[in-house]
Amino acid sequence: MLTCEKKQVNVMSLIVAIFLLLGVVGMSSKASAAPTSNVGIVDFQFLMSQQPDMAIAQQTIKTQAEQAQKDFNEKTAAMTNDQDKQVYFNQLQQQLDEKRQALLTTIQDKVIAVIKTVADAKGLAIVLDKSDIIYGGRDITVEVGRKISGK
Repeated sequence: MLTCEKKQVNVMSLIVAIFLLLGVVGMSSKASAAPTSNVGIVDFQFLMSQQPDMAIAQQTIKTQAEQAQKDFNEKTAAMTNDQDKQVYFNQLQQQLDEKRQALLTTIQDKVIAVIKTVADAKGLAIVLDKSDIIYGGRDITVEVGRKISGK
């Protein structure tokens, strides 16, 4: 009976050793394979600044801010109540913010469309902003920038 138990222990030890060996071989073959990533990264702020419409949007925002300042100065010159001046200032500021947001959203949508085109061509499932990445990913900023600028 002791011999039978010894054979079972030897067989079990052999089975465990085989599984361990297969596991190590499997892990080493995966480790030696070239790492692939389906995550892209871009410098979104840089790409926004490179979008041709951005310069026009910035000039438009500047012009609108100057006009708002002029309107404020003209309208509040006769106002004596500081609270009325503040209310008018807040209205002008809100209008400027809405116009600015509308202009920037249009540009942002254009940049995102180009990012999506490049990402799809490269087989990337996800694209994140560079500022959110510590390690890894494929940087496609240059390629997206070329498409945005038409080069």
